[in-house]
Amino acid sequence: MYTINEQIKEQEPKGLQVASLVKTDGLEILTISLEKDATFPKHTSPKDAQLIVLEGNIDFHINQTKYNLTAQHHFNFPAEEEHWVKANEHSKFLIVR
Repeated sequence: MYTINEQIKEQEPKGLQVASLVKTDGLEILTISLEKDATFPKHTSPKDAQLIVLEGNIDFHINQTKYNLTAQHHFNFPAEEEHWVKANEHSKFLIVR
């Protein structure tokens, strides 16, 4: 059966919002929204991950380096590396791992 899911579209950037889109034994996709000036606090990923910015502007901090990412940017990062994110404007992105 085919379905259309509007979860990403409906996720509002109020503070930090994290929701699971897909979770199987081999794949997890998270949708994350951040309100302007909100942060996703320091954490690690259990697997190597891909971050895909859907909209907005974020600063991704890892290994004492800041990467500015905007809509349609793709960024990969390794498992178990502490990182955190700050939104410079209302933003949405996906984590695929």
